[in-house]
Amino acid sequence: MKTLVVGGAGYIGSVVTRLLLAEGHQVTVLDDLSTGHADTVPAEARLVTGDIAEATKVLAEGGFDAVLHFAAKSLVGESVVNPSLYWRTNVIGSRALLDAITEHHIPRLVFSSTAAVYGEPDQVPITEDFPTRPTNAYGATKLAVDMMITNECTATDLAAVSLRYFNVAGAAYGVGERHTTETHLIPIALDAVAGKRDKLTIYGDDWSTPDGTPLRDYVHVADLARAHVLALTAAEPGEHLICNLGNGNGFSVLEVMKTVEKVTGLPMPHTVGPRRMGDPARLVASAARAQQRLGWLPEHDLTTMVADAWAFSHPDLAGTGE
Repeated sequence: MKTLVVGGAGYIGSVVTRLLLAEGHQVTVLDDLSTGHADTVPAEARLVTGDIAEATKVLAEGGFDAVLHFAAKSLVGESVVNPSLYWRTNVIGSRALLDAITEHHIPRLVFSSTAAVYGEPDQVPITEDFPTRPTNAYGATKLAVDMMITNECTATDLAAVSLRYFNVAGAAYGVGERHTTETHLIPIALDAVAGKRDKLTIYGDDWSTPDGTPLRDYVHVADLARAHVLALTAAEPGEHLICNLGNGNGFSVLEVMKTVEKVTGLPMPHTVGPRRMGDPARLVASAARAQQRLGWLPEHDLTTMVADAWAFSHPDLAGTGE
């Protein structure tokens, strides 16, 4: 397929780009490089530096079979204090992309959505029929884009898939996390054991979980990339297929810390703080529909996620653990 990967210089988009190339697809990457990195785009792919609104010019070249959409602002805290940035970037930008897709008759779309659209669920694991109750602007804007895609599929023959997931970890094809503002537990924990940041704070150790620390869902970036490629051919014309991606069980903060210590061979400096308001005890997604419709299940365990992230982010220290 001839594909356009919007946001393909970011963490997930760049891994998907490399997998697409490995499987013989033709790839053009469109990225404004505001958070992405040009050096993550392989020479075999064409990089167009520009805003998402530039997609119509790229698609006007003709011959594109699919668009994969990763471009978005994605910091939950920032979305709370600056919601207008998120509505402008995530929603208005995505509207322009959908208009370009319709105008140039692109038959397939894969959208990188988020499980944040569900908010704080009443039970886990989360399935796709759960109520969508986002608790921040980030989740709300992603849900708005999902709704726009549904409307577009109803009005046209667009075959679209939205993939909803929580936390992504690990590295693949020589690409890993390189965020200016890091909010994810695993890279923060790895920086803490490497002495590159202060102690890790556990927000409460008295939760109603087996070890008292919150349970969260993690998916290896290689597994996530595989789901996006599988999604290219999963939906029928006029269908908007929504699939959650998760491991179904989740890992606690304490499990992640112990795995970091095991992989790195270094002690995990940490402190226990109070619970954060609004934090649920468990956030885990079911992948049953993804297994049925995409033929997808996660293949990498937590140890692999941590080990791959460690080797990428701290190559000078990697190999010191088990």
